[in-house]
Amino acid sequence: MTATMTLWRPTGPAELELVRAADWRAWPPRLPDQPIFYPVLNEQYAIMIARDWNVPASGVGYVTRFEVDRAFAERYPVRQVGGRDILELWVPAEELDEFNRHIVGPIEVVHEFRPATPADDAPAG
Repeated sequence: MTATMTLWRPTGPAELELVRAADWRAWPPRLPDQPIFYPVLNEQYAIMIARDWNVPASGVGYVTRFEVDRAFAERYPVRQVGGRDILELWVPAEELDEFNRHIVGPIEVVHEFRPATPADDAPAG
């Protein structure tokens, strides 16, 4: 059995639709202004991005989880981009097809965030 690494990816609805179209098995190509594909190594960091960035930007934020062959993933640098637990795996865009071939199993949606409604802010009562 292949040893895997669990990764998370915060995403918006457009990217998630492309993942769905790929039968939950691959990430879509990066756009020209996106030279790096950066899944994250910490679920809480992925939640923070989906909730605090994707929701305001596109009205909904998702956190996905997937497994990738550990030996393959270790070729990519882990970047600390903030605090101690703010870690990303940096995959060059031109290597994303090969990265996708090393995903083990399906990409899963594990969290969904939407804007708070006024009722969400009302005191309990």
